[in-house]
Amino acid sequence: MKKLKQLTIAIENSPGRLYEVTKAIGDAGINLRALNLVDTGLFGQLRLLVSDVAHTRRILMELMMPAKVVDVVAVEIEDTPGALARVLKPLLEAGINVLYTYAFVGHSDNKAVMIFRFSETDRAIEVLEENGNRLLDSESFGILESQTT
Repeated sequence: MKKLKQLTIAIENSPGRLYEVTKAIGDAGINLRALNLVDTGLFGQLRLLVSDVAHTRRILMELMMPAKVVDVVAVEIEDTPGALARVLKPLLEAGINVLYTYAFVGHSDNKAVMIFRFSETDRAIEVLEENGNRLLDSESFGILESQTT
């Protein structure tokens, strides 16, 4: 599966809230694969890729933090100047909008991983693959395939 399931949670911008979420997930034996937190004022938008989406969602509900599940795409790119622009150009030419993205390094040698949310996910996957990009599936990203949401 080329689409990954990402959880998005609105959390209060207050001391200890991020700790509370990450501790509960960790105590349940769930591995964080990627995390992005964006300040939006009184609340932050916490985006998580986790090893078990369904279990994490249940934990968040117990914390009274409902999570929205959206499809994202993980693209492995060269960790070199200009690599992101080379990935984005064919998407621009196809008229596909990047709604948001975040990145991390260290997944593999000389590579970075970009997590994308697109306006047209299926079409974006086609364009990325047509242009020789390596997309990470849930198995290579350490996410359970049997995620039910």
